[in-house]
Amino acid sequence: MTIRANMSRRGFGKLTLGGIAAASVIGMPSIVRAQTAITFAVPNPSALTWMPYWVAVGEGYFADEGLTPTLEAIDGSSAVLQAMAAGQAQIGAPGPGPTLGARARGVDVKFLFNLYPKSVFGLLVKADSSYQTPTDLKGTVVGVGTADGAEVSFTSAIMSDFGMTAGTDFTYLPVGDGGTAAVAFMRDEVNSYAGAVSDAAILAARGLDLREITPEQYLGFFGNGIAMLESQMSATPDLAPKFGRALVRGIRFASDPANKEAALKHCADGNPQEGEQDYAAALYDGVVVRMTPTDAFMDQGYGYQPPEHWQAIHDSAVASGALSEPLADLSAVYTNEFVADWNA
Repeated sequence: MTIRANMSRRGFGKLTLGGIAAASVIGMPSIVRAQTAITFAVPNPSALTWMPYWVAVGEGYFADEGLTPTLEAIDGSSAVLQAMAAGQAQIGAPGPGPTLGARARGVDVKFLFNLYPKSVFGLLVKADSSYQTPTDLKGTVVGVGTADGAEVSFTSAIMSDFGMTAGTDFTYLPVGDGGTAAVAFMRDEVNSYAGAVSDAAILAARGLDLREITPEQYLGFFGNGIAMLESQMSATPDLAPKFGRALVRGIRFASDPANKEAALKHCADGNPQEGEQDYAAALYDGVVVRMTPTDAFMDQGYGYQPPEHWQAIHDSAVASGALSEPLADLSAVYTNEFVADWNA
């Protein structure tokens, strides 16, 4: 498999452990030392979800840093982490829950950039349903995009706090996202859906009137961010600073209302089909809100990861069983060392 050095989007398909083995057999390097052509793996194909990337491509911010990245859309955070471990991606955008799990298994992954400081996920039900709190979902089916996506970690943490565990008190059903998730709702195959801001916008555009029942305290659980292997960071020490600077410039550009049409055009270039949808403008607004730091951390700059938020996510993962035991050193999972430079 050859890594293409262009600013485009393509998909690996679902990467399995067998795929990792095959990559090593054909000579895929585990570490790429070139500072220009890189692969960025993300867990879904929505260009608007990764808006700062596409704005940075379109406005030439990556080119200013001497980078020519290719975005690879694959199936879920676990697949992103597998692609990184297999050397098929030098940088990725996993969720914090799967990142904790990978670190517990000995993967030297480190979270660098908090892309969604406000929760990207929500627990959604039909507006006319009787469900008002997560407790009401006992004995029901919760739809998720993928079986091992970050939305599962997010929802398991909520359910655990309400004394419920998957497989005993409720059931997860992977139903995909967008249109397939809408069909699952319409056929009553699921009673609720744990989805991202992009999913909520798409489902609304499909005519589904949904209501969020996410407890307030979980809206502060941050979503996907930028991560690298520590071994990759050592091999390419300039990559994280350069990539992060370009992303921060992309967020700042997109956050200016005067640039909305230009930013939407850049995202449409990344995913033309999504750009044609009537929900694109609404999704754009939602993404900008969730990528903006909360007032308490605005002075820290874009990308900052509050240690107390990591602790809360870690503790919920332990309580829910997603982590079999606490990590010996949670601070090793993430770093804020680049934040000041990115925001300078």
